[in-house]
Amino acid sequence: MEKVELNIVALANSESHPGNFALILEDIKRNRRIPITIGPPEARSIAMVLEKMTSKRPQTHDLFENVISELGGQLVEVVINEVVEEKYHALLIIEQNGRRIAVDARTSDAVALAVRCNCPIYSYEDIINETGFTVDQEGLTMEKRGAFINYPLHELEELLARVLAREDYESASRIRDAISRKKAE
Repeated sequence: MEKVELNIVALANSESHPGNFALILEDIKRNRRIPITIGPPEARSIAMVLEKMTSKRPQTHDLFENVISELGGQLVEVVINEVVEEKYHALLIIEQNGRRIAVDARTSDAVALAVRCNCPIYSYEDIINETGFTVDQEGLTMEKRGAFINYPLHELEELLARVLAREDYESASRIRDAISRKKAE
């Protein structure tokens, strides 16, 4: 399977999972995005790096980066390698002494490490096709796309069809509400 490189394009409050965050990764070559729900600690950890903020003491992901480095390793890539029961799984690909080691990780932790180590994030074509959506080039800027209400109507309708196919009725309800608000505008 061919790997597809992904970039972080948004990190915003999750409409479908209140109290959590939506991390949006994009295949910039084909304008496809995958939304990943992550917890507040991981969102803060990623945001700190993206905003070039530092803490007085190492945070958990900083600690892990330091351990890899002190053991003579280097995180060379993160691969989002499967989706099980709507949860993304990832591998940390660490190079140490000329060999590559794959370590299973939560995707949110893997991305938090990737931004610290400045390494690429990848996934596979089938995962992006299964869980992703295509971005309308004439839609809103990436910074304004965090909430469902900020998506063009046709994207919301496509997303609704996908979540209904997965029988994710809780998310479908929120998307339907956003569609209703969008139509009322």
